[in-house]
Amino acid sequence: MSGVLHVLLHMAEHEGPVTSEVLAKAMSTNPVVVRRVMAGLREQGYVRSTKGHRGGWELARRLEEISLRDVYEALGRPSFFAMGNRNNESTCLVERAVNAALDQTLSDAEALILARLDTVTLAMLSAEFHAGLPKDERDAEVCHAV
Repeated sequence: MSGVLHVLLHMAEHEGPVTSEVLAKAMSTNPVVVRRVMAGLREQGYVRSTKGHRGGWELARRLEEISLRDVYEALGRPSFFAMGNRNNESTCLVERAVNAALDQTLSDAEALILARLDTVTLAMLSAEFHAGLPKDERDAEVCHAV
């Protein structure tokens, strides 16, 4: 998710479409992975693609219209947590009690995270990034990812 947010913000700074190859370099991945990820964002109407010599990906909505939760949902709701139950089908009463406690705790934590992601837009991240730039660098690209 972090890599996708990174390239979306770079795309907002870039005039015109950005190729999958360029985005792949920014995300340290393969262009095929970028196309797969961007396809999910395109299906939700957050990006669009154009084919041809000057083709590539570009934002389809204003940054104010895209929340971090929107991006999370478009990416297929990846898991927030690497921990979980050791065995979901246990007959052991102790393990079942542990599972129930963990399930409830993780569910509560996920609800809090989703609520927070709803309140943050790409425009807010862009404003924060621009505010942190030294005055003489505001028109320069901060990192050369895109």
